[in-house]
Amino acid sequence: MTIKVIVELQSKPGRRVELKNLLESVAEKYGAGQPGFLGSTRYEVLDNPNILIEIADWASAEVRAAALQHAMANGVYAPLEELLAAPFRATVIRQLSLTGVQHRTLDYYF
Repeated sequence: MTIKVIVELQSKPGRRVELKNLLESVAEKYGAGQPGFLGSTRYEVLDNPNILIEIADWASAEVRAAALQHAMANGVYAPLEELLAAPFRATVIRQLSLTGVQHRTLDYYF
């Protein structure tokens, strides 16, 4: 089952552009060729200019874990350390399964 990974990265003050450029470079160099990597999109947080968000799609949690282990072992993310104000936060999610539940329109918004 496909998953999404939401990664929150907080740059040190004044280093956001460097962090953005580094993320783009890493994505170009390592992203597209990774087995099971389906793509990602980067976002900025409107009320905090030091935070960037990346939402990545993967074929499975296992494939993503193997790719992450390989990247960490090879120091792919090491250059991020000098640009981050705090450790990055990654949340791995998957779509809820509604098997056996009748589908209906919700009358409210989150």
